[in-house]
Amino acid sequence: MSSHQVLAGFHAVVARLRHAPSSVKEVYVDASRRDKRMHALVQQAGQAGVKVLQVPAQRLDGIAKGLKHQGVLAMADKQVLAQDIDEVLDLLEDRGETPLLLLLDGVTDPHNLGACLRTADAAGVHAVIAPKDRAVGLNATVQRVACGAAETVPYLMVTNLARTMRRLKERNVWLVGTDDQSSGSLHTVQATRPMAWVMGAEGEGMRRLTRETCDELVHIPMLGSVESLNVSVAGAVCLYETVRQRTAQKA
Repeated sequence: MSSHQVLAGFHAVVARLRHAPSSVKEVYVDASRRDKRMHALVQQAGQAGVKVLQVPAQRLDGIAKGLKHQGVLAMADKQVLAQDIDEVLDLLEDRGETPLLLLLDGVTDPHNLGACLRTADAAGVHAVIAPKDRAVGLNATVQRVACGAAETVPYLMVTNLARTMRRLKERNVWLVGTDDQSSGSLHTVQATRPMAWVMGAEGEGMRRLTRETCDELVHIPMLGSVESLNVSVAGAVCLYETVRQRTAQKA
């Protein structure tokens, strides 16, 4: 298996140059583009000491092999983030940080996963966890929609989600699931403790065992006519309730 990967598009390349410039080997740009956005990227790569090659658009198409590249590609080392949940929790314990995790049960749409990762990064989530058998992997679409978050937030795909949830409980992480039928509101959650939000895909929601393994179930108040939110939007609402509470605690 190759130790290198192709990063396609401005978001993916800029994010890697910002977070791990030493992992970027070469940047390829469309020789015909002279706009400000391209100029800024070339300048950023130069400041990081990364070689920039100006090539015809046809060559970019050949390297991209179907990926949407926007005139920008990079060859880079594959990033190695945390590989399992214990590694994540041990690192947080060493740092004295309170864990915040996001568990996704049944999210198979790459656009939804990409949006969830982007929100997770913004909200300071330490890892996103999903089952291997009912989830999309980190494909090119996910990386593009995530706008660089796939480079910064560990995405852990586990064999048995319920078993992983029980492991989190053993590590004193409180599991809060979202359920439209629950009487509790997300605003009643004590989100300053070590916790994980558990989200199901729209439509089917969480599987029975996933729901039963949660410590607490809450609903998102819905004041309009629609019955539910897209999983990435619902995740953002819940995660930022945690951000609100934790920010207030520090004030």
